[in-house]
Amino acid sequence: MAVDFRFIIIGRGMMGAAAARYLSSMADGIALIGPREPEERKAHHGVFASHYDEARITRTFDGNLAWGTFAARALERYREIEASSGISFYSEVGCLFAGPTPKDEQDYINRALTVSRTLGSDIETIAPSQLRERFSYLAVDPDFTGYFERKRAGHINPRALVHAQARLAERGGVSLIEATATSVRDVGSHVEVTTGDRRYSAERVLVAAGGFSNFHALLPRPVDTRVMARTVVFYEIGEREMAVFGDMPSTIVLGDREEDHIYILPPVRYPDGKTYLKLGGDTEGLSFGRLEDAGVWFRSDGSAAERDHLCRIALQLMPALAGCPVTSAPCVANFTSTGYPYIGFTQSPRVAVLTGGNFVAAKSSDELGRLGALLLAEGALGNEDFGGELTPVFS
Repeated sequence: MAVDFRFIIIGRGMMGAAAARYLSSMADGIALIGPREPEERKAHHGVFASHYDEARITRTFDGNLAWGTFAARALERYREIEASSGISFYSEVGCLFAGPTPKDEQDYINRALTVSRTLGSDIETIAPSQLRERFSYLAVDPDFTGYFERKRAGHINPRALVHAQARLAERGGVSLIEATATSVRDVGSHVEVTTGDRRYSAERVLVAAGGFSNFHALLPRPVDTRVMARTVVFYEIGEREMAVFGDMPSTIVLGDREEDHIYILPPVRYPDGKTYLKLGGDTEGLSFGRLEDAGVWFRSDGSAAERDHLCRIALQLMPALAGCPVTSAPCVANFTSTGYPYIGFTQSPRVAVLTGGNFVAAKSSDELGRLGALLLAEGALGNEDFGGELTPVFS
């Protein structure tokens, strides 16, 4: 039978929009289905996305070779995407890691230094005696060492990156359908995708719906993921604070455990015209298994307890923030059972999945989208793309 499209990608987020752009150079007859960002978050009762923000850290410094490789490949293409789309999204301000001296070769820092040598990344090690002098905005422990990646690091604007990817995809012939997919069915000869009262058919479908991938009938079986609540804190920055923080790089401060790290974004101007310094962590335990519960979370201001916890840490690390107005917002992190993104086919040979950012994928989304497009077009990923590690696990 004739189908509406050869390929349909569900999810107009960072990975889905990138996949649509790459697929447009491989084939014709492509649709990208996903809603726009809601104008009023607290009045919205549909799906959400975690890219509704202005800043995400980007760097290649990573304790895992696959994740470091994904980031390095994406970073190499940022400027090309900006130039082709006419949309700026990348600020190369560098990224600083600060933490205690590694105890053994398996510590995150030592693993990251090994990965960096493999990737050819330039990482400067800064002795404890020089760290607070070089980065005076940061009041870390006096025995902390710094690891500074000046090039191929900084932060990206995730909203702008998605707009850039979607613009290039549409220019490449992709049909952008502003709707929410509610079901995907393999009917034997093709796949049917339902959005409200509309139905579209395709030869193959890629579900790239992030933390919402399990919340509608989009997959034959749910993927094995945990959708976890995360709270972010925003400090409103004025002229006095800009004198202190205006030239800071993106910053990650490590604790005794990997999950105790704190990430800090430099001051960034937001759509309300104000400038904010943002920080967050990775310790909250609240998870969601239903669309309704995730929606309640996204309409909130996040966790008050986590906000207070982050504020205590913020003022310890950056005393100059004292007196700045503070707000908070919700986010989610989508963790897989393998620690890698899932990029592979489901129980249906016509339905594939691309999901599982594991709280670190924004910077790598362009490369992960490329891999999703490659999977859909060619049917498999090779070892050079870590295909074995990306095999989805289903509940």
